Amino acid sequence: MAAVKSNGSALGAASDELKADKEVVMAAVKSNGEILEYASGELKADKEVVMAAITTWPLIMSEISDQLRADKEVVMAAIEQNCWTLEYASDELRADKEVVMAAVKSDGDTLQFASDELQKDPDILALI
Repeated sequence: MAAVKSNGSALGAASDELKADKEVVMAAVKSNGEILEYASGELKADKEVVMAAITTWPLIMSEISDQLRADKEVVMAAIEQNCWTLEYASDELRADKEVVMAAVKSDGDTLQFASDELQKDPDILALI
């Protein structure tokens, strides 16, 4: 625990048992969300762990479960940190006007990841 608190990447050298320990993984991802890649599959699909990881490394969206890529709360949290994470959202959320507007407000170029229908939406185009 002390090792991952001082350097989250220590999780990479930890035993499988520790990679499956939620408390240890939470400590690691709070310092560096990218470390989630070393966590057990179960914890990579744990919403609380993923939300903690997103706050320090939103691009971890590319590594999380499809179920969490379809979770609007998770996707919106990632977009708040880095609008480009829209690319990793589920098809359903890339067709969600609120989600797409949040990304496009930050960078109009993220519109390329929106559904075809929303790429033509006048409200969204007005943000660019």
